Amino acid sequence: MPVSLFHRDLGGAGRPPLVILHGMLGSSRNWQTAGKDLAAHYHVHALDARNHGSSPHADTMDYPAMMADVLGWLDAQGLAKVTLLGHSMGGKTAMLLACRHPERVERLVVVDIAPKPYRWASHREEFAAMNALDLATLGSRAEAEVRFEARVPDWAMRKFLVTNLERRPEGGWRWVVNLPVITAALATLEDNPLAAQETYPGPADFIVGGKSAYVESGDHAGIRGHFPSARITVLPAVGHNPHMEARPAFVTAVTGSAA
Repeated sequence: MPVSLFHRDLGGAGRPPLVILHGMLGSSRNWQTAGKDLAAHYHVHALDARNHGSSPHADTMDYPAMMADVLGWLDAQGLAKVTLLGHSMGGKTAMLLACRHPERVERLVVVDIAPKPYRWASHREEFAAMNALDLATLGSRAEAEVRFEARVPDWAMRKFLVTNLERRPEGGWRWVVNLPVITAALATLEDNPLAAQETYPGPADFIVGGKSAYVESGDHAGIRGHFPSARITVLPAVGHNPHMEARPAFVTAVTGSAA
């Protein structure tokens, strides 16, 4: 059953629609700065996936369900065809939607993810750290970062994880994300959502971080197998979040124009 997704309108009304799908444990908030830059060229809408941000929680967490949520949102907004931009987990959702409903996608933009399975121990450790956090005794996000140090060595990742903590109105802390459901679905979310024969013939741009391990040169053939018109742009000295780490170059890669 599709859920009604929360979205942020980041500006550009009257321009062609661009819909942004964030990555795992992220939200539309992560796209506000880049989205406002993109609004010089598009009417930018950033969505929260189910079980993330301000969107409803649900027991099902897989790519067909997330695709159905996006289609439902497009229908509710009266948007027949859009440029669809997805980062990481959102990129996999975007790829699936483009392949199965190409009539809804004017152009596909995929950010630092490939149509392949991922199995990384670091994901397991991050989720283990989040699930082990004793919220009843937590005093602050900074304290949560300290407690994560043993399992999450990357300080930037620790800061990202704690953005999903919020204060309860009655006091104490809670996870914004539906942590139990996402944890249980992790292997499904790491898989390739596309069947071997699924393709999208329309225009597709894959924007890759040169320092990221998510998309390697050996993945390019697999990308073009599903997206024969794919243009692959590698941004050097950039990691998994090019929209944050090299925003002007990222905006240029999306729009073809300088920010």
